Amino acid sequence: MSMSDLTPTALITGGSRGIGRTVALTLAAAGYQIYFTYVSRPEAAQQTVADIEAAGGSARAFCLDSGDSEAVSRFFAEEIKGKVHLSVLVNNAGITRDTLVLRMKDEDFDAVINTNLRGAFLFLREAVKIMTRQRAGRIINISSVVGQMGNAGQINYAAAKAGLIGMTKSAAKELGSRSVTVNAVAPGFIETDMTASLAEDVRKAYVSAIPLGRLGSAQDVADAVAFLASDKAAYITGQVIAVNGGLYC
Repeated sequence: MSMSDLTPTALITGGSRGIGRTVALTLAAAGYQIYFTYVSRPEAAQQTVADIEAAGGSARAFCLDSGDSEAVSRFFAEEIKGKVHLSVLVNNAGITRDTLVLRMKDEDFDAVINTNLRGAFLFLREAVKIMTRQRAGRIINISSVVGQMGNAGQINYAAAKAGLIGMTKSAAKELGSRSVTVNAVAPGFIETDMTASLAEDVRKAYVSAIPLGRLGSAQDVADAVAFLASDKAAYITGQVIAVNGGLYC
């Protein structure tokens, strides 16, 4: 059986919770087999698999540190290359280590860059080896409004998310001739575990700056990802789709 005979697979980093989980569920509903990675809370990963399968889809979860080069290469060799038809890569894995620059430790900066930016590069590099040969593929990087406008206390996170935008635009130029599109989605302030912990006054300040008057949902972001993964977005590459309720820098 050739790769073209297999069900298209979407690979999502950080797919067990929050935006990643909703992207996984949405792409599964669109007909993709779902492979996703996680690094903690295995029960959440298994629940995501169970929810996809209960809806009639197919999913597998892999415990994997996206910033570990050897582990990522091994994962692609053992689980992806020649075994599935890789159609979509969504680089979503991310962490935060927020503090003001005067207090930020080297390890806080390095950890965020390693997971949020270097990890995306590692997955992109491996996926490109497959997608360029099959002359088809969609790569979608989850950036952030913070990468576009900055945010006090998030120099590491903003730098990583801004880096993803540069990576997206550069990769799009390299891969367009092979019919591989590369785009980014830049969410604004979204209802997730991270924003749920915000103090009420901080939440109100964020909402007051958003023209639509509310935080976004993970589904808002997932719908943009699903569009970019679809045939309807075949002539879109190198773009940053802002899903932010009208919040602009």
